[in-house]
Amino acid sequence: MSDPQVAILMLGLFIVVVLLGFPIAFTLIAMGIGFGYYAYYDAERMKTIFDNRIFELFVQNTFSVMSNEVLVAVPLFLFMGYVVERANIVDRLFFSIQMAARNVPGSMAVAALATCAVFATATGIIGAVVTLMGLLALPAMLKAGYDRRFASGVICAGGTLGILIPPSIMLIVYAAIAQVSPVRLYAAALLPGIMLASMYMIYVIGRAFMNPSLAPKPPAEDVPPIGKIIWMLITSFLPLAVLILSVLGAILAGIATPAEAAGVGSFGGLLLAVLYRALTWQRLKEAVFLTARTSAMVCWLFVGSWTFASVFSYLGGHALIEEWVLAMELTPVMFLILAQTLIFLLGWPLEWTEIIIIFVPIFLPMLDTFNVDPLFFGILVALNLQTSFLTPPMAMAAYYLKGVAPPDVQLMDIFRGIMPFLAIVILSMVLLYLFPQIALGPPKFFFG
Repeated sequence: MSDPQVAILMLGLFIVVVLLGFPIAFTLIAMGIGFGYYAYYDAERMKTIFDNRIFELFVQNTFSVMSNEVLVAVPLFLFMGYVVERANIVDRLFFSIQMAARNVPGSMAVAALATCAVFATATGIIGAVVTLMGLLALPAMLKAGYDRRFASGVICAGGTLGILIPPSIMLIVYAAIAQVSPVRLYAAALLPGIMLASMYMIYVIGRAFMNPSLAPKPPAEDVPPIGKIIWMLITSFLPLAVLILSVLGAILAGIATPAEAAGVGSFGGLLLAVLYRALTWQRLKEAVFLTARTSAMVCWLFVGSWTFASVFSYLGGHALIEEWVLAMELTPVMFLILAQTLIFLLGWPLEWTEIIIIFVPIFLPMLDTFNVDPLFFGILVALNLQTSFLTPPMAMAAYYLKGVAPPDVQLMDIFRGIMPFLAIVILSMVLLYLFPQIALGPPKFFFG
């Protein structure tokens, strides 16, 4: 076999092994070192079995990842999210928004989407948002007479907004891989995130207006006085909104780097937990443990992916794929459609981490050839990755929700409820194709 054929075998074998359930990070490391040993084998240099450049490459990649300044923001944003998650803010936020929107069709669904958007902005952790909202909002909607499919789709779709809305962990990872400014990337994600959340709400309100039986209005006796509603909003929505706007505002205004803003956000999360009297030693230990575990996963994924990608490129895998794509003589739009279609299909069996770290770098060297802005490409990928959580049969958001949903909510009910929101994601991608300034306008406005 030629070296490029070995590279393709390496890629195919990785997908098979991951589908068998092996840990992704250690699979990448093992395959990178295994195939790298073959790629860098030099009989004249070999004195012992460890005299192979793959081990030097692995050590160098490990040091590079651990000293990457961009990735410092990951554990800090994660810690902020886990602290906020345990501060008992979300239940107050959901109820207050629901009461404030009581005259809007599908008020509980609108409140669930708004709470998901705010909470996703504060945490960026998809599983946490879907699970918590599944425990909090889904039983309340079902008790109020909401259709099971409709309610399930709302929570799954709203919970995945953390992929796109800053401070998204996925955007930080993409910025590190694509070597673009995370600040500009956050600015580029701002309007697409608002657009997608708004489209979800418009669909929910329209559907509830046309078919009120899907989402009954709350009984008048369940609505508290207007003064109490305003006080609930002030004490639940306002503090979290100030925290989020302070973090994002500092980043977009150029006052602080993402890592510095994340540090301030972590302190703000701790302060909120103290003010809500929700900060206990046990909750703090849980937040620290989950932050360390998730951060370690992200870092080892980078180490493995950079080792894997270096060997894959050295064997000629990247060059082979690039030659194949260029031979098709695609226009920039056709290239984008091809790349996004492949990412969409990969979203069925794989999670966003594998897609971003392994497959997106294959397309990055071709962006200059097709004159595609890496910021624009990153936002398209972020929108597309919503589908990796929403597309059956491997829709992870559905499985997160099913794990905490009442027994009468079947997995097929969740899948059917997700479908309209999946169509909205695809529509938002089409709008972004047609009007790229939705993503590229804010970075130019803020940074020139």
